[in-house]
Amino acid sequence: MKIDILTLFPNMFNNIFEESIIRRAKDEKKIEINIHNFRDFTTDPHNKVDDTPYGGGAGMVLMPQPIFDCVESLRNENSKVILLTPSGIPYKQKMAYDLSKEEHLIIICGHYEGFDERIRTLADLEISIGDYVLTGGEIPAMVLVDSITRLIPGVINERSHLEDSFNENYLLDYPTYTKPRNFRGMEVPEVLISGDHKKIEEYRYNESIRKTKELRPDLLGEDK
Repeated sequence: MKIDILTLFPNMFNNIFEESIIRRAKDEKKIEINIHNFRDFTTDPHNKVDDTPYGGGAGMVLMPQPIFDCVESLRNENSKVILLTPSGIPYKQKMAYDLSKEEHLIIICGHYEGFDERIRTLADLEISIGDYVLTGGEIPAMVLVDSITRLIPGVINERSHLEDSFNENYLLDYPTYTKPRNFRGMEVPEVLISGDHKKIEEYRYNESIRKTKELRPDLLGEDK
């Protein structure tokens, strides 16, 4: 997979993709990540990429020309263009799975007070990672890349992500334990030491339900 990220702040991505699973996926040529400063594409003599909004209002708005030119220099018939915006579709694990099957993603990071509405015409998909305000789309872009990369075949053991929280049944992951069996009076549940795999599976499923009801009842359609 190839991912191109459009941003005004490329230095924000320094090191973030050079660690852990993403670094390994890059080294093994399973993913290619490129960061593009779309200011490099402006035709404005002063390198401007934003201007005041028509009709008045606070802040500055990203102009369409640099972003259009940057996307058009990268896009091909296999590209999917993603616009990161608070008004986008809420990002879920199912969406991460779907995107991990794409050949080429182009991710546009917004900034300032927003972007010219015509930029939306470039996007195949608009995504929001939550109902809160961030300075720009750079952190959401990092979230997308991380969540997608680990789902690419061969990046991690398939069972690892099949048992993740939010996978298929949208339950939180069950509690896990390791050695020592007793730590400061806190014991590992007996069933996990029993060797009875059927009981262990039942315990884990029930614990996933319990944990989800307790911490995220909204995932079950329940109110706190």
